[in-house]
Amino acid sequence: MKYTQLGRTGLKVSRLVLGTMNFGPQTDEADSHAIMDAALDAGINFFDTANVYGWGENKGRTERIIGNWFAKGGDRRDKVVLATKVYGNMGLDDNEPWPNHNKLSALNIRRAVDASLKRLQTDYIDVYQFHHIDRATPFEEIWQAIDVLVQQGKILYVGSSNFPGYKIAQANEIAARRGGTIGLVSEQCLYNLAERRAEMEVIPAAQDYGLGVIPWSPLHGGLLGGVIKKEVEGGRRASGRAADTLADPAVRAQIQAYEDLLDKHGLEPGEAALAWLLTRPGVTGPIVGPRTAEQLTSALRAVELELSEELLTGLDEIFPGPGPSPEAFAW
Repeated sequence: MKYTQLGRTGLKVSRLVLGTMNFGPQTDEADSHAIMDAALDAGINFFDTANVYGWGENKGRTERIIGNWFAKGGDRRDKVVLATKVYGNMGLDDNEPWPNHNKLSALNIRRAVDASLKRLQTDYIDVYQFHHIDRATPFEEIWQAIDVLVQQGKILYVGSSNFPGYKIAQANEIAARRGGTIGLVSEQCLYNLAERRAEMEVIPAAQDYGLGVIPWSPLHGGLLGGVIKKEVEGGRRASGRAADTLADPAVRAQIQAYEDLLDKHGLEPGEAALAWLLTRPGVTGPIVGPRTAEQLTSALRAVELELSEELLTGLDEIFPGPGPSPEAFAW
């Protein structure tokens, strides 16, 4: 496994991030524990989760699965850089959250941290991430709450997720004015070959403010994982978002060109899509969310892939980026 610093911090993390969103909803506890053991054995030390994972009436289940894994001992907790998130409604009613049971008020942050620590069976969180912007809560209040939690030793670093570039700038400028607050050190955003809008402002803002970029959905809901090839070879049709997107003839032609290019170079589409992200400026590492141990093994091969300049040029031709702002939207 290869490692890098998380943004401007001294924290060393693996170039692949183990996503745990499937733990509970799609992967049972025993298999989830086996995947985490395999990830650790392979050198992955950066694990990502969120308080809402498990979803619906099972919100918090994923954190509990991880907590039970930590409780097995064997230095599991000490070896893991643990990231979780706050924002979503953790109340019993998904439609009408009880006041202050979601978003980023100081009250909810304090409540959510303590609840996550209990589920995770640990006394600290390495990277505590804001899952979304909260338009109603000023950053002065958010940073005041975070400062207390850092002083208490409950969290070490803070990251964002799904933030636009201007909010990254605003958050860190206010942190700098307050003094003594390190501010955001990472941004978790939607970024992959088929969805490159983050290159316009989110990634430049992250780079300017020293945030490590952690792409989620690196295969774009499976679209970049060889969906057409799987249809032809195994009769396995795409489902969900990938199927809806492939219904567009222009998109299907684009994905076919992508798969043909990788076939020419003897590469698996999913592994190449991950390897491409590892070449991108500012990227710490993509989140891989395996449902099975086999999917984890495939993702691990991406770290060792070397993509040729010819291939990178071909990928840019199939999936052209938007270019930097303001040029991308101004002319």
